[in-house]
Amino acid sequence: MSAETADRFIQSDEPEPHAGRRREILNKYPGIKNLMERNPATFGYIILVLVAQTAAVWLVHDQPWWVILIGTYVFGAFANHACYTLLHDSVHGLVFKSKNMNRLAALLINLPTAIPSAISFQTYHLKHHAHQGEHEVDADMPRKWEITLFNHGLIGKSVWIILYSFLLALRSFTMKKIPMPMGWVVANYVATLSYDAAILYFFGWGGLIYLIVSTFFGLGLHPVGARWIQEHFVVRDGQETYSYYGPLNKIAFNVGYHNEHHDFPGVPWNNLPKVREIAGEYYNDLHYHNSWTGLLWRFLTDPKVTLLSRIERETRFGLRR
Repeated sequence: MSAETADRFIQSDEPEPHAGRRREILNKYPGIKNLMERNPATFGYIILVLVAQTAAVWLVHDQPWWVILIGTYVFGAFANHACYTLLHDSVHGLVFKSKNMNRLAALLINLPTAIPSAISFQTYHLKHHAHQGEHEVDADMPRKWEITLFNHGLIGKSVWIILYSFLLALRSFTMKKIPMPMGWVVANYVATLSYDAAILYFFGWGGLIYLIVSTFFGLGLHPVGARWIQEHFVVRDGQETYSYYGPLNKIAFNVGYHNEHHDFPGVPWNNLPKVREIAGEYYNDLHYHNSWTGLLWRFLTDPKVTLLSRIERETRFGLRR
């Protein structure tokens, strides 16, 4: 494995670590297969978060702008981050047996985020699992133009994470063409934009701005926004994926258990801590994070952690960025 340079990711000739560890763990602990199940109760949480965030819109929509802004940071960001974690289980097919029912659940929890992204996220996120670190098809990795624009110390990295939700959408235009279920993409846009229109009609611009800014904070300059740094930004040489075991997992549906999730993507959020309990010797010696807030500060201020602090490997086509 070669080190990160001024214009390249950390290069690796090794396969991603999860498939091999999964086989080893299952050989030793075959009972983990029992944790691979659907969790229909997740749909109840989807309804709860949708209702709670819509109620929050009603509470703050006619307040002064500074009250709305505070509301987005102290509640809305956590709520819309939760939307994306519940969306995550939906796109992995971990709520219902039916693929279409999981997609409907994804469309529903996408509504409060105000940005139609559920189906595109499903397409690119599953590619991320299948092609981790392969820059041409792994949309989780920063694009070259992001690095050129934002990989410049505290200010550049701060702007990058503030704009992260917007940059995620732009990445799709620079990716290799990946087929999407266009009927579902259209349904996603119709559903989310109709919800946005209803919010605007009943609660005005204050309500819609609350939702949009909640998404920007939930995916950006906020403790929960550090989750995107936690997952795959290299802070220990040679380690590609990291988990977070801090208290915010309780309101983030265990999304911090990221090594466990990549090893066993068929395990729903409620069972991920059980994977670590059963196979702790495989996870406890890996570097992990206990504070998203501390990690966010380190990312912004540590010159050794940059947008290039990701592991890149050859794609199946033998291409490099």
